[in-house]
Amino acid sequence: MLHIKKSIFIFAILGLVLTSNSQSKIVGKIIESDNNIPLEGVEIINIDTKKSITSKIDGGFEIFNEGIYSFNKKGYVIKSLNLIFNQYYIIQLELKPSELNEVIVHSNHIPKALKKATASITVITSKDIKRSNNINFAPILNRVPGVFMQSGALNTNRITIRGIGARNLFGTSKIRAYFKDIPLTNGSGETNIEDFELASMSQFEIIKGPASSIYGAGLGGVIQLKPKNALLNQTHLNTEFSFGSFGLNKGIINVNHGSKKNSLRAVYSNTQSNGYRENNEYNRQTFTLHTNHFLSKKSELSFLTSYVDLKAFIPSSINETDYLNNPESAAFTWKQAQGFEDSKRGVFGISLNQDYSSNLKHTSSIFTSFNNAYEPRPFNILKENTFAIGIRSRLLGKSRLFSKNMNWTLGGELFRDTYNYKTFENLYNDFPTGTGSVMGNQLSNFKEKRNYYNIFAETNFETSNRTTITLGVNLNKTAYNLEDNFITSAENPDQSGAFKFKNIASPKLGVSHLISKNFSIHSSISHGFSPITLNETLLPNGQINTNLKPETGWNYEIGTRGTTLKNKLQYSASIYRLDIKNLLVSRRTAQDEFISVNAGSTQHDGLELALNYNWFQKESLSINSFMNYTHNNFIFKKFIENTNDFSGNNLTGVPKNILNAGIDFDLAFGIYGNINYQYVGSMPITDSNSLYSDNYSLTNLKFGYQANLNKTLKLNIFFGVNNIFNEQYASQILINASGFGGNAPRYFYPGNPVNYFSGLHVNYVF
Repeated sequence: MLHIKKSIFIFAILGLVLTSNSQSKIVGKIIESDNNIPLEGVEIINIDTKKSITSKIDGGFEIFNEGIYSFNKKGYVIKSLNLIFNQYYIIQLELKPSELNEVIVHSNHIPKALKKATASITVITSKDIKRSNNINFAPILNRVPGVFMQSGALNTNRITIRGIGARNLFGTSKIRAYFKDIPLTNGSGETNIEDFELASMSQFEIIKGPASSIYGAGLGGVIQLKPKNALLNQTHLNTEFSFGSFGLNKGIINVNHGSKKNSLRAVYSNTQSNGYRENNEYNRQTFTLHTNHFLSKKSELSFLTSYVDLKAFIPSSINETDYLNNPESAAFTWKQAQGFEDSKRGVFGISLNQDYSSNLKHTSSIFTSFNNAYEPRPFNILKENTFAIGIRSRLLGKSRLFSKNMNWTLGGELFRDTYNYKTFENLYNDFPTGTGSVMGNQLSNFKEKRNYYNIFAETNFETSNRTTITLGVNLNKTAYNLEDNFITSAENPDQSGAFKFKNIASPKLGVSHLISKNFSIHSSISHGFSPITLNETLLPNGQINTNLKPETGWNYEIGTRGTTLKNKLQYSASIYRLDIKNLLVSRRTAQDEFISVNAGSTQHDGLELALNYNWFQKESLSINSFMNYTHNNFIFKKFIENTNDFSGNNLTGVPKNILNAGIDFDLAFGIYGNINYQYVGSMPITDSNSLYSDNYSLTNLKFGYQANLNKTLKLNIFFGVNNIFNEQYASQILINASGFGGNAPRYFYPGNPVNYFSGLHVNYVF
């Protein structure tokens, strides 16, 4: 009898277990739509019963009743969905720009709330990108305190962060950039982001100063471009056509298709412009493809590719007389040679995310890129091609130390690119005017192999619910190898050689403390460096200067961020000192020949302030404003060049004061608009500070009408005007320019006068 009772009891227990296991349920995971970051603490509310649960640390959730549920997390747009049994859901929540301090940032790979970040991080949202036309990066980046982008033309730009990169004569250097996880910075530390399609971007994250131990050799900081993610469970087609002054016309096709676990987004654009100046035509086509594949509850695969086909003519800089009296003109020699750049470039990457547990995740990316370019200049014709390949892998974990939470990441990045370039005579002077560039004899033939590796580690240790300590370190090794494949002669010595840096370790220490729920302070000390390019190491006699040292610097910073006035006012502010030593100075010895020397040190003291105020936030009307201010007190601490002592002078090419302000409004019946104002102070053009550019103010506006014509069709019509008051200004300057052949130095790139743009955007949901 006892055996029978035991058997009945066992069968009863088994029955309960089987019944429990067979119970219907709904399982899912909540992620951020732009980054696929798991979102913890999302409130999931049943609309009928009002019962709620919250998502777990890995974004996961389980629900045992069908129905309509809302997903609510501060900083994100509320989403409602009808959930049914025995389905696995991946819920994507969109960023709410009005509550940026609550946003989860991912720029250091360790997801954390922006208000708890220990470094100066700025998030540029899709709303910020849409404030102006989608042609030029400069108006967008220039709204970020501490960031200054000069734009001489759509294909001629220079970005500086906290003054770093201001002395680079052409293009952007000493700043790292990533397209999601793919490096956009080449093996010599030079960066090009302006040819990517803005319509394919969802947001940027910018780390200012050498505060990121995760990304290696970026003395000025890091710009991370985040492409628009492919969205699940929806299919839509966006088309946009815009036109404007100076022959501008642009077409965009944006397609998204998503099922429950796989999604694809493709963006094609075609941009053409005659330009304001002579020899200023611009033609660019781009294609961007981004796919997501959720292979299982713990595995995610994504593909990302971007291709750019660009042909852009170059008006170059002009002297002061032409700038004041004939700003539409191109530099005489560039006009005669009809100089231009013709390039085809692309990047491709595959990323695999694997969750081993709720506390351990592994992410790896394999990437490659190429660039083939042809550029006739007055002094020669350049043919170049670059091919790069690399891998980036990291572990992300959550641990407990002394009963406190600790998030950490450990990983590495290996990168190698091969750069082939040849120069040829430009014989345009030997042919009738209007012929343009004609290729002559070969002048040089080089092959560079450039490689580096980064090994990095970083941890966020929460000593309490209010205090976070960040520790990080990056170990970098960079090496170059140069092959001179040109015929050796007395005039052309063999320049082959190698250049290797010593291992450089860059540590970081940061602290963040929540004074209250809406007010935090942060402080950090961090180290960074900038690699030397091979061109900078070459001496006139053809030898490589192995005595050059990379620029290195320490950044000391304290800041605050938070909200007040019933959460209507969001603010962030920081003050910093960035000390740079081994300042690298380029000396021009001929029209296309430079040598570089370590000439001293600089001191960068700065103040950055950002304010956002929601004046009115109702369904019928919303009005908000922003104001960003940058004060730069950058000096040559020690700078002796030949017999000239420039110590104590202001750093060349950086304005002391920059102010950006604007106001946005949205009406319930579809009308929207914004007006933006920018003030840029004067900046020294020469190291001697004997010549300064004029300060200037620009006012831009944009307004439009958007409407849902029916359930599947949305319409957006817009119109904008840039430089409303027709201010004459230099949109970029060439510092320390020299005149050749008795000609005046060409310091100035004239900015566009008053100009307009307009367009039509149609969105069809299938």
